[in-house]
Amino acid sequence: MPTNSPAPADTPRTPPAAAAQSPAPSPERAALPDPGSGPTLRGPDAPKSEPATPRGYRAVFAVAEFRAVFAAHLLSLLGVVVSELALTVLVYDLTGSPLLSALTFALGLLPYIVGGTLFAGVADRYPARRVLVVCDLLCAACVAVMLVPATPVAGLLALRCLVAAIAPVFTGTRMAALTDILGEGDLYVLGRSLLRIVSQSAMLIGFGTGGVLLTVLSPRGAITVTVVTFLCSAVLLRFGTQDRPARATTREGAGGTLLRESLSGARLVLGDRRIRALMLLFWLPAMFVVAPEALAAPYADAIGAPPAALGLLLCAMAVGHIGAELFVGSALSPRNRSRIVLPVAAVGLLPLLVYAARPGLPLALAALALAGAGAAYVIGLDQWFVDAVPQELRGRAMTLLTAGLMTVQGLGMALAGLAAEFFPVHQVVAGSGILGTVCALLLVAEVRRTAPGQMSDTEGRDGADRHVTSR
Repeated sequence: MPTNSPAPADTPRTPPAAAAQSPAPSPERAALPDPGSGPTLRGPDAPKSEPATPRGYRAVFAVAEFRAVFAAHLLSLLGVVVSELALTVLVYDLTGSPLLSALTFALGLLPYIVGGTLFAGVADRYPARRVLVVCDLLCAACVAVMLVPATPVAGLLALRCLVAAIAPVFTGTRMAALTDILGEGDLYVLGRSLLRIVSQSAMLIGFGTGGVLLTVLSPRGAITVTVVTFLCSAVLLRFGTQDRPARATTREGAGGTLLRESLSGARLVLGDRRIRALMLLFWLPAMFVVAPEALAAPYADAIGAPPAALGLLLCAMAVGHIGAELFVGSALSPRNRSRIVLPVAAVGLLPLLVYAARPGLPLALAALALAGAGAAYVIGLDQWFVDAVPQELRGRAMTLLTAGLMTVQGLGMALAGLAAEFFPVHQVVAGSGILGTVCALLLVAEVRRTAPGQMSDTEGRDGADRHVTSR
C-alpha cells in the first residue's frame, strides 16, 4: 500500500504538474532534428514521424512511478479482500456465532473515522513514501499475528480494527502523493479514476478468488496470502517511487503533537465552506447508494429470486460504476468531465426509485447498474477537490475524505438495515433514493454558491483569520 521519504528540508519542490504532464524528452527524441515547416531529407532508416504522445489512461501508465503505485494497490487490495472473507470464516469456525462473523466485516469500516481523524497528521508530517511503506509493514505484521493459532477471537477482531485504522492514513497519503507523481491536473484525475476502478474490480475478483482459495486452504492459509501482498506492496513502493520531502514545512509541522496536528487539520478542512461542500458531495450520495447492496439478500428473498441472484445484485452496481468511469475517463475531455459533475450528482440516485414498484430481477439489476454509473461524477469532483485544498493540508484533507467516505457507507448500511426492520425492503431502497436525491440537490446548490468567483474570500472560509494566524 505505501510511498515517500525525506529529502533535506530546504530541498525545493519541482512543480509536479509541469513535471508530470510535460516530461523531459528522452535522449532518443532529443537527438531528432526539429522538422521545421519545410521538407527534410531523411535517411532510409529515419523515422517518418515522431511517436504520438500517449493520451488518456495510457498517459497515466506511461509514468513509471504510477505503475508501481498501481501494482502495489492491486496486490494489497486483493489481499485485503481475501483476508476479509477468510477471517470471517475463521471467526465463525472458532465461535459458531453469526453475529461475530458479521462483526468482522463491520470492523473493516468503523475504525476508519478513528484513524482518519486522530492520525491524519501523519500524511503531511512525514515523507509520503516512508508513511506508505510503514503502513504496509504494520498491516503485514498485524495479519501475521492473526496466523498464530494461539491468537484469541478478541485478538483477531482487535487486529482487524488496527488494520482498518491504518487504512485511511495510507489511502489519504497515497492520494496526496499522486499529486506529486502525476501533477494536479488531468493525469491526477485519471490516476485516481484507475485506482477506483481497481477497487471496484477487486471486490468482484477478490471474493471469487477468496472462495476458491478456501476450497484448497484453511482460513489461516488464505490469510497468509495477505501478508505476502502487503510485503510486496511495500517493496514496490519503496523501490518504485521517489523520495520526496514531507508536505508540511518545518514551521507548520514543528512544535505540535501529532494528535493536535490531526485535529487542527480536520478543523481547518471542515471550516472551509468550499472544501466542506465538496467533501459532503463525495460522502452523502455514497451513504444512500449502499442501501440496495446492504439489503440485497432480503430483497432477493422477497422477490423469490434464486440463490445466484444475490451475487448478481451485489455485482450490478460495481459493473455500472466501472463501465461509466472508464467511459467518462477515456471519452470526455477535462472540461466536459467538469460540466457533468453537478447534473449527474443531482440525478445519480433516481434509478433507485424503481424499487418503489418492487421490480423483478432484470429491472432491479438495470436500476443498480444505472445507480452505479451515477458515481462517475466523482472524476470531475476529484479535480475540484484537489484545486480547493491548500497543498500543506492535502494529506490530512484526503485522509479525512477517505475516512468519512468509508464511515458514512457503513452508517448507511446500518440505517438501511434498521429501516428494513419496520418497512418493506423495496420501500427502504426507494426511500433512500428519494432522501439521497434531496440531499444531493441541496449540496449541488451549495457547491454552486461556493464556486470560485461566486463568493468573497471572507465568505469562503469560516475560520480564515484563525487559519492565517495559525501558520
